[in-house]
Amino acid sequence: MQRAIVLIDGEHYPQVTAEALRQISSDFDVVGAVCLGGTEKLACGSPLEVLGVPIVMGLDQLQAVEQAISLYRPHRVIDLSDEPVLDYPKRFAIAARVLALGVTYSGADFVFTAPSDTVSISKPSISIIGTGKRVGKTGISGFAARTLSREFSPIVVTLGRGGPAEPEVVYGRQVEITAGYLLSLSVQGRHASSDHLENALTSHVTTIGGRRCGGGLAGQAYVSNVDRCAQIADAIPGNIVLFEGSGSAIPNVATDRRILVVSAHQPLDTIAQYLGPLRIINSHLVVLTMCEEPIASEHSIRAMEDAVRAINPGARIVRTIFRPRPLSDVQGKRIVLCTTSSDAALPLMTRHLEETFGCSVVASTNRLSNRSALQADLAGFGDRGAHVVLTELKAAAVDVATSWGIANGLDVAYMDNEPLPASSQYSLQEEILALARQAVEQHSRIHSAASCVD
Repeated sequence: MQRAIVLIDGEHYPQVTAEALRQISSDFDVVGAVCLGGTEKLACGSPLEVLGVPIVMGLDQLQAVEQAISLYRPHRVIDLSDEPVLDYPKRFAIAARVLALGVTYSGADFVFTAPSDTVSISKPSISIIGTGKRVGKTGISGFAARTLSREFSPIVVTLGRGGPAEPEVVYGRQVEITAGYLLSLSVQGRHASSDHLENALTSHVTTIGGRRCGGGLAGQAYVSNVDRCAQIADAIPGNIVLFEGSGSAIPNVATDRRILVVSAHQPLDTIAQYLGPLRIINSHLVVLTMCEEPIASEHSIRAMEDAVRAINPGARIVRTIFRPRPLSDVQGKRIVLCTTSSDAALPLMTRHLEETFGCSVVASTNRLSNRSALQADLAGFGDRGAHVVLTELKAAAVDVATSWGIANGLDVAYMDNEPLPASSQYSLQEEILALARQAVEQHSRIHSAASCVD
């Protein structure tokens, strides 16, 4: 029988709560309770001892719940409390803490299941997760892979919504990923802009492409093939594995360290409310992307940082901005630029390309993720004397942008979104390398302990 602790309050008569515990005890071994506050019904002289279980009380609500979980090691926290002791924000704050500790949280009409680390891997590993789509997760993953290549032999595992049904290995140093190669994949009906192809293209590392479908509130994918991806990563050359999440979904792999990617322009509630704190609590490094005007104000960036520190004081925070890095020489060329960027970021990208790489952007679209709108934009560009279509490898980059460029006699070049520092406090490269070293040490310690037990 699974162990459970219950959350109670003084707004219920203790005898009523005791009766509820007797009913719950038919399904769970109730080993403790947490009194979250409220005194209205306690004033009637009915002591909580009538519940017959040890009780944690007198602390901050979150601290009390965490202490009870530490003391009693339950499989489930059952909420028998109610408003006004627990309102919606407080209940979600408790839910995030409980789930972060790997415990199921349930109440009268809800069950939140903790993200499960059901997949294990024999190599040191880091997960790179995000708070949503288009926060720059793949850009950070590619940067991390390039950085780690200085000391390690990294493998990147991706779980895209358009990834292959069977895990696909791409040896980035051995395969030349050209426009023709990608078009051949597209003709076969495959998603030629899948994240593992982008990582292999931009970082020249070994990548394994997987897929997932559905994303729960706590980040669990409904279906994924990450288990088979992990088995392959264990079997091929490489000494550290990066597991890249998809959207806000978290790979259910027991990784040694975790990087969280947050866009500074997202609503603060994304990380501070609901189950947003869950992703922060268990992360070691938080990368804030798009930290610049007019995308995000200094006020909103500071609010993000303050929220992260309030939830996880131990997490390191690094501010970044993204800038395009063509993977081919475009100096002196007239460019048609295709991106998924926001309206605010598009002029920044254009200016950076022209000033840094000596090209001229004669037309641009940021509707790469909307096929029909992208087709309309490209059709409207007319003859502008362009030489090159320069595109991110995302969304419709191959089947629309690449095809249009070749059909119009243009060269096709791909680009990376490279994170650059937005402040001098921390170096993203050094933070990633330090995290990888910690992952190796943690992995070695755990496996040494396991060997001693065996």
